[in-house]
Amino acid sequence: MDRLLQGVTIKINEKLFVKNPESSELGKRIIEISIQMINEMGFENFTFKKLGLKIGSNESSIYRYFENKHKLLLYLTSWYWGWMEYQMVFATNSIKSSKEKLLKAILIMTREVKEDSAFSHINEVLLNKIVINEYSKSYLTKEVDAENKEGFYIIYKRLIGRLGEMITEVDSDYQYPTSLASTILENGLHQHYLKEHFPSLTDCNDKVTPTQYLTHLVFNTLNKEIDE
Repeated sequence: MDRLLQGVTIKINEKLFVKNPESSELGKRIIEISIQMINEMGFENFTFKKLGLKIGSNESSIYRYFENKHKLLLYLTSWYWGWMEYQMVFATNSIKSSKEKLLKAILIMTREVKEDSAFSHINEVLLNKIVINEYSKSYLTKEVDAENKEGFYIIYKRLIGRLGEMITEVDSDYQYPTSLASTILENGLHQHYLKEHFPSLTDCNDKVTPTQYLTHLVFNTLNKEIDE
């Protein structure tokens, strides 16, 4: 997978940045260190002033790349979903069985993330933790409708669309493929969050993974046996 992704460029909506951070070493440094800092201190406590001090650069230099930290969070989460989309497409492309394809997609979307060496300036493990803990803050805002019209969530929506199509391939009579697809992604994050912070509110633990739970949920909802 690493070799396949080395030549991949994840295209992010250009309205999310002032200058593409991938275009310079400073921009990549901003991405790398912001991921570390948001994971350590949380999005609320993270500021461009603190980021500037950490990278040894003026706060104004960060604003040359991102208008504000909300746009930075949208950039990071969009990159994450784009990275997940590439993994899912590569992993399922050659699978003929519709059930096996959906099983693989659920696994990729809900499993514990491992670091991907194809992107040296992005720690996917930490970024996954940020998405689990902070992603809802990117859209639970008054501006969400306007931002949606601007296409800020297009990668996430496209990913749900792909999952919905896979669900329909398994059961063309199922009436709610998009709702079920969004449940897979949203609840996958939520179960990881509960497992970490509220273990009494989930059955997921060291022995039961969110992937196992959601696989069971999806295939029982579709009234299909997991194994063909």
